[in-house]
Amino acid sequence: MRTKSLLGVSLAALMAASPALAENVLRWTSQGDALTMDPHSQNEGPTIAMNGQIYESLVTRDAALVLQPELAESWEAAADGWTFNLRKGVKFHDGSDFTAEDVVFSFARANHEASDYKEQAKNVVSVEVIDDHTVKLLTSGPNPILPNQLTSIFMIDKTWSEANNVVAPQDFKAKEETFAVRNANGTGPYKLVSRAPDELTVLEAHGGWWGKGQFPGNIDKIEYRPITNAATRVAALLSGEVDFVLDPPLQDLKRIEGADGLKVTTVAQIRSIFLGMDQGVDELRTSNIKGKNPFKDLRVRKAINLAIDKKAIQRVVMEGLSFPTGMITPPGVLGNTPENDPSYGFDVDQAKALMAEAGYGDGFSVRLDCPNNRYNNDEKICQAAVAMLAKIGVNVSLDAIPKAQHFPKIQKRETDFYMLGWGVPTLDSHYVFSYLLDGDGSWNATGYNNPIVDAVTSAIVTEIDIPKRTAMMDAAWTQVKADMPYVPIHHQVLAWGIADGFEIPIAADDAVRPRFIVKN
Repeated sequence: MRTKSLLGVSLAALMAASPALAENVLRWTSQGDALTMDPHSQNEGPTIAMNGQIYESLVTRDAALVLQPELAESWEAAADGWTFNLRKGVKFHDGSDFTAEDVVFSFARANHEASDYKEQAKNVVSVEVIDDHTVKLLTSGPNPILPNQLTSIFMIDKTWSEANNVVAPQDFKAKEETFAVRNANGTGPYKLVSRAPDELTVLEAHGGWWGKGQFPGNIDKIEYRPITNAATRVAALLSGEVDFVLDPPLQDLKRIEGADGLKVTTVAQIRSIFLGMDQGVDELRTSNIKGKNPFKDLRVRKAINLAIDKKAIQRVVMEGLSFPTGMITPPGVLGNTPENDPSYGFDVDQAKALMAEAGYGDGFSVRLDCPNNRYNNDEKICQAAVAMLAKIGVNVSLDAIPKAQHFPKIQKRETDFYMLGWGVPTLDSHYVFSYLLDGDGSWNATGYNNPIVDAVTSAIVTEIDIPKRTAMMDAAWTQVKADMPYVPIHHQVLAWGIADGFEIPIAADDAVRPRFIVKN
């Protein structure tokens, strides 16, 4: 009895004397929160990045945007699809096994009408289960880019979804609330601990993750607090309240670089910023012009493109961190070419002449819908555009609101004139055509519908002759540039503010990948 007692005292004393192992915590912020935790509801950059820490896809990209195996260890193309060999021994966060049936379920869910991933997922017409760890994604013909299209189509647990009545994805634009909006059950390196939208999201490392020990990351816990106010975000970084700011205000970058213990990293992003004009309706909702739509006239669309000085926006608003453009897809994406990338130029006199020629010499009024917590200086860009358009008689009223309210206007086709930014995770123009330029594209609120572009969008899915496929894309982009359905502003440059104690590899898709983050 005495021996046991002494052993107990010695052990207790040892435990008391030994400090507990400290957690490696990453505290970070940006201006806007993820829109939802439902992995198939909203195809929006910060939402994908947040969900990508919890959920996984068959194929992923590393910080250099190189394709890597994730839940599939390997894949092979065939004439009618691709075969994927699934990783064995993978567990969801609740302990259940990941199998081929979850792949079948996830693609059916991603193809649902309420899903914002259906443009990508529809290329998979069905999923054939070969065995528990082998699936064949059947396509309507040979698809040379299918693995590229899968990097943000996350796998979800079929049994968990059925048990929690989330077989269908959340209908975000209808403001639907479901269990999957604030709860999650993925296979990824981090599991959701708590979720208070627009306040705090807490993740912790998943001890049963299949990739444990295979990646350099050593973060045990992640605390994400969105901070809308730019000055407050900078103050939080300078004071040490947060370790990482995804989107520090561009005007404060030199201040951050000059502070002890902080650094700034930058990279050209695979995202373009632009304005959309609804040329599909017969009468604009917010204009003083009745019975017709000024945006239907190519001369008006060209005038608006010529009236906005993109170089001035680059210099004054963006602190030089942007690249003015004439395309809505950036370099690095197949289809962007030096011939089509230059902007339309800046010529107020020509813009005024085009307005008069089109019958709008006295101008017209319209509302510009703009997010104020999504892109670098988004509201400031819109404010600059408003002032510039006034010089050609276009009287623009600005409605700048949070992205959670702004995006449904676009998806529900309730906007005349709007700002949008578009990243391209597939690094292929088909992604841009299918969402933004196809007549049925779910983010095409311009009403643009050109049969040449639609035909190319359909054809390049199955075209395996790469030079021929590239030529088809070039022809489509040349047509788009001539039609001017959008007002391209610039390609965005990313800047991250980071505490010296952290190694956080910046990525051109603006996604945080904690599996690679090291706290020293």
